[in-house]
Amino acid sequence: MPPVNLLIKPVSGACNLKCGYCFYCDVASKRPRRSYGSMSLETLENVISKTLAYAERGCTIAYQGGEPTLRGLDFFEQSINFQNKHNHKHIDIENALQTNGYDVDESFVKFLADNNFLTGISLDGGRDTHDAYRKNPEGEDTFGRVIETVELFKKYGADYNILAVVNNKTGKKCARTYAFFKRHGMNYLQFIPCLDPLGEKPGGNEYSLTPEVYGAFLTELFDLWYEDLLKGEHPFIRQFENYIGILLGLGAESCDMLGVCGRQYVVEADGSVYPCDFYVLPEFKLGDLNVNTLEEIDAAREKSGFIKYSANIRDNCKKCEYYRICRGGCRRHRVVPDGADGLLNYFCPSFKQFFGHALGRMAGIAERMSRSV
Repeated sequence: MPPVNLLIKPVSGACNLKCGYCFYCDVASKRPRRSYGSMSLETLENVISKTLAYAERGCTIAYQGGEPTLRGLDFFEQSINFQNKHNHKHIDIENALQTNGYDVDESFVKFLADNNFLTGISLDGGRDTHDAYRKNPEGEDTFGRVIETVELFKKYGADYNILAVVNNKTGKKCARTYAFFKRHGMNYLQFIPCLDPLGEKPGGNEYSLTPEVYGAFLTELFDLWYEDLLKGEHPFIRQFENYIGILLGLGAESCDMLGVCGRQYVVEADGSVYPCDFYVLPEFKLGDLNVNTLEEIDAAREKSGFIKYSANIRDNCKKCEYYRICRGGCRRHRVVPDGADGLLNYFCPSFKQFFGHALGRMAGIAERMSRSV
């Protein structure tokens, strides 16, 4: 049995920011019940006890939103207590948190450091690109507060990485964004392509990331990273590291690199479970951890065909010279081209440009690494 990946939404989609491109606001707007409220401690204990009874090799418990820290520090303290109480098999548990960093105080950061949480902090580069779409509900800029939070993480030695959304603005300022992160010692980076609303034709919003912009961004980012790698001073960029791992024959760490959807348990605040954070909608509901076991949820997942559907990729895509490393990308990015059968990644032109530019050098890195083992 693979390790269990649990993603808990303690306050559903509630948030203290109003980001222009927020995918979860879009998802919530498409369901009859926009918010599932705040997770009770009873539900939290049910979720953790059933998960730890099911898990064998290990377990990752991640907290996301909305903004999960709105549930309060006591909720996370209780989560650790429940983990200690119910971990009868003494499996390895990794805790993670994704936060916008807007209102995380010193006591919270100290708790995260003391309990070995890995925290993702959302920061879209420098002030101009970050504040373009990441506003508070009053329309005020948020960059300064997030930087203060990053400094608290540094002060307490709390593990963190930066999650930057690549949108129409950040995508056109790659070098400036990369230099900003380096200058501020932010050396663990994830760059996530911005999503258009579910069900809409991509590219129609001000923030929309087009394949042309994304392809140029990836190639420029790789060149900057590779130049620093040759000097021994490169940051960790998850996407590039994962590609090199695939070339080394290792399993993909990120689900969008698997070729099919992974087995995830996304738990809304009421205990209901869904197969993916991008599809927390009634038609995709797998069960409820207040009522069901994880075995029952897995059976519902199999019956739904959610994972099987994600393997629906065009035959021409599978014949592509880059398929072995691209694998069709994330299901959420796939569209049906006009007059075509099967699904195609919207960013397919981006990846063809990127792999054509960088794959040889990535293969060289992988070869050198394999020889050094």
